[in-house]
Amino acid sequence: MKRTTLRKVMKELRPFAFEIAVSFLLAVATVVSSLYIPILIGNAVDTFVGEGVRMNELLPILGRMGGVIAVTALCQWFLSVVNNRIVYHVSENLRVKLFRHLMKLPLSYLDRHASGDIQSRMVTDVDQLTDGLLMGFTQLFTGILTIIGTLIFMLTVNVFITIGVVLMTPASILLTRFIAKKTHKYFEAQAKSRGEETSFIQESVSHEKVIKAYSRERAFAERFDELDKTYTGNALKAVFYSSLVNPTTRFLNALIYALVGTFGALSVIETGGAFSVGALTCFLTYASQYGKPFHEISGVITELTNAFVSAERVFEVLETPAEEDPPEIEGSEEVRGEVEFRDVSFSYVPEKPLIRDFDLRVTPGQHVAIVGKTGCGKTTLINLLMRFYDVKSGRIVIDGVPTDEMPKKTLRSKFGMVLQDTWLMAGTVRENILIGRPDATEEEMIEAAKKTHADSFIRRMPNGYNTVIPENGDGLSEGQKQLISITRVMLKLPPMLILDEATSSIDTRTEMKIQDAFTLLMDGRTSFIVAHR
Repeated sequence: MKRTTLRKVMKELRPFAFEIAVSFLLAVATVVSSLYIPILIGNAVDTFVGEGVRMNELLPILGRMGGVIAVTALCQWFLSVVNNRIVYHVSENLRVKLFRHLMKLPLSYLDRHASGDIQSRMVTDVDQLTDGLLMGFTQLFTGILTIIGTLIFMLTVNVFITIGVVLMTPASILLTRFIAKKTHKYFEAQAKSRGEETSFIQESVSHEKVIKAYSRERAFAERFDELDKTYTGNALKAVFYSSLVNPTTRFLNALIYALVGTFGALSVIETGGAFSVGALTCFLTYASQYGKPFHEISGVITELTNAFVSAERVFEVLETPAEEDPPEIEGSEEVRGEVEFRDVSFSYVPEKPLIRDFDLRVTPGQHVAIVGKTGCGKTTLINLLMRFYDVKSGRIVIDGVPTDEMPKKTLRSKFGMVLQDTWLMAGTVRENILIGRPDATEEEMIEAAKKTHADSFIRRMPNGYNTVIPENGDGLSEGQKQLISITRVMLKLPPMLILDEATSSIDTRTEMKIQDAFTLLMDGRTSFIVAHR
């Protein structure tokens, strides 16, 4: 794992320093109490050695043992609660940061990255990171403390056998480290191919009608098989190499246990009781507990490797530079509607110029029609005007203020947009209409819907304006979706208008009625109209 990624993860954990300290103390209490139990077991075994069972010694030991077990269980429960609280709050914070940052990223970033891959980073990769952190807190903490505590307790029982156990330790550590390095690249490939597969699934489901219309089901199924085979291959390699740690550490642990048992039994025979059967029982338990954390830590390292690969993908999004927004300019709220394009040049791809040295001056209240063949840059002009993309050279000036010196919120509040590509969010019809003006009254909303002739079909819906519609308005016709989009703008009453094929999906009769509403809406407002009719 990269140290820089580790530092970034630690920075996310910093706000939970108190909870981490509590988790550490609980882990210490859990380990100490669990390591005290073998001593009590050894003492209990020694009460059976000799002539009969010494019940007066055994019963108090069993009582203490029950109390220690209860304390251990309680500490483990609290430890689990605290650790879950830490990791899931980290997960929540990361997702909130990701979403907020995503809202600030330029559209060019979204153009370069598939939506499915972004979803995979926000959901799957954050989950993978959470799982790794949870294992790290629950098993890595206790595992390391168990190793240290076990060594201390074993030294108090028999120094020479403890030294033999310790000499076997480096082999397990070096082996785990070697395999972890090898598995990182496979987990990285697995995360990348998972993002590609998620993106393809999202794209296919969203455009299923087009796929069926052109009978491309087989081709898309074959493409999915290719992506799934790639993902499966990477996942199998990652799992295979990471799973090598488990059997090898188990073998080493079994070897240590066997050696401890052999030399411990010889010590009992040779010392003539100085090293008792109970002490051997205690030591064997410690040897088993000493080896167990190495097995658990090997699994933790595998999960952490996967988690840190996911963390790299998450931080890659968070570290993408967001759009810079200049401070508010005094007086910029006043809108006259004068727009100028001054020697503007722009291209989506540097080697393919689209707009060169473009000049245009629009006076307040003027209506401008943007007409041209497909692909000539009509919608691009609108994108530049709204600063969805920034010009490569030149300037766009509104009411004497360059748009790159104006906060985007202020700039976009001056316009109302109706696009050919309508978008409706999952929610009620009311919520979709009120997007542009949440503080509007019920009467104002209904009046706007009547002007756009949307009120009649909305009232025919099961719950009228409270009818819940799915994402993208599935179940509504294209014309109905566009009428709701037009109603948004009619309700907002913006200082300037942008209509990009605003009535392309509406029947001619309704279009004629809406044109009357647009005529009223555009009266005295600077308007940009992209239309072929």
